[in-house]
Amino acid sequence: MNNLNSSVLLGTDLPLPLFIRGKVRDTYDLGSHLLIIATDRISAFDVVLPCGIPAKGQVLNQLSVFWFRHTADLMPNHMMETIDDVHCLDSYLPARSLFSYPAYLSGRAMIVKKVKRIPVECVVRGYISGSAWAEYQQ
Repeated sequence: MNNLNSSVLLGTDLPLPLFIRGKVRDTYDLGSHLLIIATDRISAFDVVLPCGIPAKGQVLNQLSVFWFRHTADLMPNHMMETIDDVHCLDSYLPARSLFSYPAYLSGRAMIVKKVKRIPVECVVRGYISGSAWAEYQQ
């Protein structure tokens, strides 16, 4: 599932307790941690569309990883590690819960600490600069 021509991942079904299924991410409960999987689902105006974009989940996951790593010195975050080798999940699961991991987890999933969420959403669509900014300030 690592190449851009691969099939679209619209959902997951792991033998783990489902914590929440969001518009584009599926989250599983690992006890004191969570497994967050970014799917290829598309959401527009809070509606999940029936099709997806190949590798969208991998891109979303890698963008999140980039920002979590680059802002960690400013504000600690919940990210523990990314799933590049699916067997890194072994250390987060009890021995009785081990299973054959699907290859699609690689590159599109991360392990995070289970913490209290602060519900903040920011949407940036553009910004004013140059002469438009100078005119706006007047």
